Amino acid sequence: MALAALALALAACGSDDDKSDSTPATPLPATTTPGSPVIAVTAADYSFAGLPATAKAGSTFTLTNASDKEVHEMVMLRIPDGVTESVAELLAMPEEELDAKVGEVEPSTVVVALPGQPGRPVVGDGTVLEPGRYAVVCFIPVGADPKLVEAAMSAPPGTGEPEQPDLGDGPPHFTKGMSAEITLE
Repeated sequence: MALAALALALAACGSDDDKSDSTPATPLPATTTPGSPVIAVTAADYSFAGLPATAKAGSTFTLTNASDKEVHEMVMLRIPDGVTESVAELLAMPEEELDAKVGEVEPSTVVVALPGQPGRPVVGDGTVLEPGRYAVVCFIPVGADPKLVEAAMSAPPGTGEPEQPDLGDGPPHFTKGMSAEITLE
């Protein structure tokens, strides 16, 4: 789940052609319906603040990065019905066991935020419609170069899959505690 979500998120980063390498990422407007809450989440080194335990399905999630050095992302993955383990327990499982437990899970939304900046949705628009339990995870490796992430987010679409930047071999942020769980009702 972790590797697939990270690969999907970074692949999606190269899908916007309206940014250049020198333009800071700006948030894209989310599609909300009247009465749907907007939940403002703040990423820090290495936690999410402002994320409630429960929220209304159809909520839109925004992300602001309070870090002055680390890139952060908010990957929201629906946990399949019947899975009772906590997010921490799921993330601690060996990849084969995790795959057997949850199968292939596509992110409902991914929002990436460069240091000190508001986030930009790269998968979906920040709105999560389906009720259920969600893992909220940052898979970015510790020490990832913000310039490489920005370049991937700014790359014009091409033919085939965009080249993935080498973000280094640091441990993913979730290994330092940057994960959470939320239930959408």
